[in-house]
Amino acid sequence: MTAPRAPKYSAQPGRPADRAVAAGLALAVIAGLAWLGGMIYTIAGWSG
Repeated sequence: MTAPRAPKYSAQPGRPADRAVAAGLALAVIAGLAWLGGMIYTIAGWSG
């Protein structure tokens, strides 16, 4: 007797949801780097 299997999903690499998630992650990385740069700039301004 075989065990039941879950249906396999045919993941397509160019789906709109995947591109939206990738774009959101890219924007989050850019925003994080901008925030980090702003903090460094602020701390450097305080010490000088």
